[in-house]
Amino acid sequence: MIDIISYSAAESPVGKLAAILDRRDGQPADVEVAVQEILRQVRASGDDAVVEYTSRFDGVTMTPQSMRVSAKALADAGEAMDPALLAAVRAAAANIRAFHQKQHTNSWFTEDGDGVILGKRVTPLRRVGICVPGGQAPLISSLLMAAIPAQVAGVEEICVVTPPTPGGLPHAEILATAQLLGLSEIYAVGGAQAVGALAFGTATIPAVDKIVGPGSPYTVAAKRQVFGIVGIEMIPGPSEIAILADDSADPRFAAADLLSQAEHGSGHEAAVCIATSQELARKIVEEVVAQAESLPRVQAVREALSRYGVVIVVADLDTGVDLLNRIAPEHAELLVKDPWTWLQKIRNAGAVFLGPASTEPVGDYFAGTNHILPTNGAARYASSLGLSDFVKTTSVVSYSAERLRQVGPDIMRIARAEGLEAHARAVQVRLDSGDPMRRSR
Repeated sequence: MIDIISYSAAESPVGKLAAILDRRDGQPADVEVAVQEILRQVRASGDDAVVEYTSRFDGVTMTPQSMRVSAKALADAGEAMDPALLAAVRAAAANIRAFHQKQHTNSWFTEDGDGVILGKRVTPLRRVGICVPGGQAPLISSLLMAAIPAQVAGVEEICVVTPPTPGGLPHAEILATAQLLGLSEIYAVGGAQAVGALAFGTATIPAVDKIVGPGSPYTVAAKRQVFGIVGIEMIPGPSEIAILADDSADPRFAAADLLSQAEHGSGHEAAVCIATSQELARKIVEEVVAQAESLPRVQAVREALSRYGVVIVVADLDTGVDLLNRIAPEHAELLVKDPWTWLQKIRNAGAVFLGPASTEPVGDYFAGTNHILPTNGAARYASSLGLSDFVKTTSVVSYSAERLRQVGPDIMRIARAEGLEAHARAVQVRLDSGDPMRRSR
């Protein structure tokens, strides 16, 4: 179920490690082709295609009028939510909001002399669509993680798409969470057809400027294909964790955290532990096997671990850190002595969890940090979802006549070196006028 292998930087990766490093190759070709057709139909037929695909894939018959969840259904879900769960969600939401409020960036302007002013104007996006998975489980935490930063950033319109249950409505917990957050535009639609509706717009679902949130391989492939028509935050893949553990680590903790990622349900989650001894590796594997048997999703866990479950033995922590950076995991845990020292050497990870109390689910649900993170090696160049995903910056240039007279010849030289004479003449006509600030009459 979960293998033990040895690793040396001098050798090429083999087995499951090689497979994990190859996970960034993208979606299977058949998924991409199927999604391309779904998007084509949604673009051509709008609501009719969304209704048809929802019936085909979710087994739910609806009309365009029933796609949007009513205010009454939202209120009913909010009232029916278990009070203890509601309190926990409210507390988590407060933590997430507080963390993301610290990420604000302001517009700025600077005087560059001669009356020249340069700057950046920060503007929230107008309309954002959030995908909330509901197939394997009602991921209310994903709604919190996507909607709250958008609210803090000042996005004017936020809509949510999430699959319907057999009764026709999305999961009650998702609706209750939306109600708690003050969200009112919720559609009982999921999958690639929902992404298509958000990107192209239909009579019922207005188009958005950006789509965020995780989903099935079909949802992810659809986000990839509509990028450019709308923005997306990232291409989210199956969950993954890489734990760096030395002899101070408790094998029970490491095993439990590996299993926490393997249980998500796709069967493609990666659960990696990098251990500094064979003895530690053996104990962790024993704990994984023992703890897995009592899990409700044991079959999904076994499937994921059979593909991407591995404990890798390294000679020392330096080698382990190098390997972790090579994997660039979504979640990295440091179950080592003095984790803050080793944090300085972690370059590639979506989120880093330090020490035995910082189990990965703390970040998934409650700490306030965002759990929508880069996967499949994207942590080499990408970041967690945050306020920057919900704003855009516009450069501002206010030039003076004096500065244009000074630098105009240089601008023209560069333009003509590029063979762009009209660019040069746009400057020349102003210099020839004698006063670039003068208006023609």
